[in-house]
Amino acid sequence: MDSVAKEVESELLPFLRVYKDGSVERLIGSPIVPASIEDPETGVSSKDITISQDPPISARLYLPKFTEPNQKLAVLFYCHGGGFCIESAFSLTETKYMNSLVSLAKVVAISVEYRLAPEHPLSVVYEDCWVALQWVAMHSDKNELENKDPWIFNHGDFSRLFIGGDSAGANIAHNMVMKVGSEGLKSDIKLLGAYLTHPYFWGSKAVGSESTIEREQHLPYRVWSFLYPSAPGGIDNSMINPVAPGAPSLAGLGGSRLLISVAEKDELRERGILYYNVVKESGWKGEIQLIEVEGEDHAFHILNFETEKAKNLIKRLASFLLN
Repeated sequence: MDSVAKEVESELLPFLRVYKDGSVERLIGSPIVPASIEDPETGVSSKDITISQDPPISARLYLPKFTEPNQKLAVLFYCHGGGFCIESAFSLTETKYMNSLVSLAKVVAISVEYRLAPEHPLSVVYEDCWVALQWVAMHSDKNELENKDPWIFNHGDFSRLFIGGDSAGANIAHNMVMKVGSEGLKSDIKLLGAYLTHPYFWGSKAVGSESTIEREQHLPYRVWSFLYPSAPGGIDNSMINPVAPGAPSLAGLGGSRLLISVAEKDELRERGILYYNVVKESGWKGEIQLIEVEGEDHAFHILNFETEKAKNLIKRLASFLLN
């Protein structure tokens, strides 16, 4: 390949570099690892499946060890993080995290592999996850779906359906919960709850202790602007700023239980707390909890999953899914 073809077009550091030939080089992220039957550490089994050929959407499914052959388990629809542009449902860190969570929570989990920006418009992320969520919901109707997955169909208890996500995945999860609230799910499935860990929300105006200096240089601003320059309203689009003027009321969230988790040193901390407070004041009828972990930074429970605080947070998330 000639040197002109590999000339850099643009960069979103520290995440990626886009070349003039259209190729994208990802600069960080954990390696892809295979699924496994009975992970030696947790006993959780995983496998990779295709949800849709067109659009191309896949997922990694997780099933914990259980004692009864026909045991029914809560269902977790999970959206991985990575700023909409890196990481994967098939990566090492996500697989380790999901094995741990599924083992403790005793859920059937679907970690969706959505298409990433910038190769695909950022709106595609939300579209892919909505298609995948509706596919999962259709498993509750034995007559509805031809390509049912037996793990979900045989073991999923659809009276206990949850959506979860971390970082950008928590942003996606929020938008899915809002869409469930306004449009509902196929087969009339009711969403029970959702958890949002270190949710990636931002806005043009500083909140709480956020710095007011050079707002456009903050990483959350740069990521959204780089990946979705055509977003109506820019950084105050309701998908990234759910409390922006004119955004749909958070009283419209689906489900009846919500857990928000923030980390003390995370740049996104103030946004998570603001979101929690606005939901509480919105008139939403559900039960909402806030967890803050002191002394930790963004996504510590995934990036440093062996630490005591990481294990404790995963236990809290599992408890939320169990009860």
